[in-house]
Amino acid sequence: MMFPVERPRRLRQTEVLRALVRETHVRVDQLIYPVFVRPGEGRREAITSMPGIYQWSVDTLCDHLEEVYGLGVRSFLFFGIPSHKDAGGSEAYSPDGIVQRALQAVRERLPQAVLIADLCLCEYTDHGHCGLLKGDSVDNDATIDVLARTAVVQARAGATVVAPSDMMDGRVAAIRKALDGAGFEQIPIMSYAAKYASGFYGPFREAAENTPSFGDRRAYQMDPANRREALKEVLLDLDEGADMVIVKPALPYLDVLADVKQRVTVPVAAYQVSGEFSMIRAASQMGWLDERRVVEEALLSIKRAGADMIITYFAPEVARWAQEPIVG
Repeated sequence: MMFPVERPRRLRQTEVLRALVRETHVRVDQLIYPVFVRPGEGRREAITSMPGIYQWSVDTLCDHLEEVYGLGVRSFLFFGIPSHKDAGGSEAYSPDGIVQRALQAVRERLPQAVLIADLCLCEYTDHGHCGLLKGDSVDNDATIDVLARTAVVQARAGATVVAPSDMMDGRVAAIRKALDGAGFEQIPIMSYAAKYASGFYGPFREAAENTPSFGDRRAYQMDPANRREALKEVLLDLDEGADMVIVKPALPYLDVLADVKQRVTVPVAAYQVSGEFSMIRAASQMGWLDERRVVEEALLSIKRAGADMIITYFAPEVARWAQEPIVG
């Protein structure tokens, strides 16, 4: 029997050999860990739909992030649960707002960490929408004025990066102008440029306590059926001054992620969202999946599609796994 000259299996015989020829790598220092912070002291509130993920008070969050930072994860994305909500989302831009206090405290504890402030009003409004309302609709232009004001407050509190996730038209330009005018020309904007109106956000609603009191967000977040429109959104944000862009969710939109990566020269992030996290964790807790293998495979697929950075709730676990010795 004549065997072929090419035998790809030659390069798959051991883990060390497979690692040597591996095309795609997930690096811990390119992971971004999302966290939820709430008022109080000594708090660590479990999020039922996201087992292992918590709402932290500022003091416990500092301790937690110091531990995670020690594992090699150096970038964190902040979401806040305020003590007060109103129609204007006023705690979003209060100097004493919960995210601002968390940024200040973590910056003092971890001065070299990358602190990314999510920039949206949905957690702070009493109606749960991402902007100010005019009747039953979100007022785009009035909202971007508030977002720009909030970005400056976040920068003053110690944010390394601001990340507008609201999907209002023109918000990047307004935020850039406000930051520059306040002397924060060095603060990058990481825009949620292609953010889809996805059912995969379900567990996040519990985590951030931001379920809309009426309707949904499909009037401003992207239609999941649209692929070309994502490039339009990304290119508009880049024209307005975005320094980095995000595709969200990640795994169901790998085609969009690949399209974006091929068209732009700025760093591209993908957000492995709450629903992606919860499905994997729930299935692994039931014994239906090997969590580590599935998480690593999912993150590799996101990197392979073009992500330079991945926002993932699995970041601490991935960092711990990376410290384990290679065997086999």
